[in-house]
Amino acid sequence: MTLLTFRFAPSPNGELHLGHAYSALLNQKLAKAGGGRLLLRVEDIDTARCTPRFEADMLADLTWLGLGWEEPVRRQSEHFAGYEAVLDRLIREELVYPAFMSRGEIRAFIADTEKRGRDWPRDPDGVPHYPPADKALPVKERKRRIAGNAPFAWRLDVTAAMAHAGKDLAWTEFTDETLSATHLVEARPQDWGDVIVARRDIPTSYHLAVVVDDALQGVSHVVRGQDLFSATGVQRLLQEILGLQPPAYFHHRLILGPDGRKLSKSLRATGLAALRDAGASPDDVRRTVGL
Repeated sequence: MTLLTFRFAPSPNGELHLGHAYSALLNQKLAKAGGGRLLLRVEDIDTARCTPRFEADMLADLTWLGLGWEEPVRRQSEHFAGYEAVLDRLIREELVYPAFMSRGEIRAFIADTEKRGRDWPRDPDGVPHYPPADKALPVKERKRRIAGNAPFAWRLDVTAAMAHAGKDLAWTEFTDETLSATHLVEARPQDWGDVIVARRDIPTSYHLAVVVDDALQGVSHVVRGQDLFSATGVQRLLQEILGLQPPAYFHHRLILGPDGRKLSKSLRATGLAALRDAGASPDDVRRTVGL
């Protein structure tokens, strides 16, 4: 019987808030109920915004909450070579391409297109899809630009990747916090267009690193916020073309702020450190988030 494995995977780019507390404690609760493991992963590929101070504060907050996890903690910034090897495979298989357009060029392209009466597709977050021009560049021109140090990012050719997968994709989604029932969800990676899977200076992205890590660490259940529900389609596509075993998913409710919006790391009033300083206890936090 496979050991159930859960993970909590925050980014140390700001203070943890009540939403993080709910996700961490729910993962702990489910791991304990199933006799499984809880891993902590530090998703710090954004080396500019993620800092040692934020990581230290994050670990202090989680320890205060009473969260326990298996050691060692996996820090993504320590595994760039492994992600680069996966990226090289995608390059060899022609499932990614270098994208050179700047944000200004993208905006101008889309504005010109829409001025001519054509609606431009947008992803579930409302961001316009990347224009197709760079996919048509000859290999010689791509190499010339890269050799000339032109800025670029590696984007997944979603059309080619879906053809490579060769089948309709879905994932197993649990329906509530008890993980007692599931249903299949159709994966629609095409809704996101050609997403970034790596940058020139950082050989990975959130999407690529998370599927590699989940498979490498044997994660059986991914329990995370509803805000990542649609993005799961992109990750299922990457799992399929890389031959990785997909976990089951549960996208839990979000803890909202007083204004009814998703909590942000910039909202200090809901930061765990601020709540602790104000005299709150870990039990108070559990009651506040409904656990």
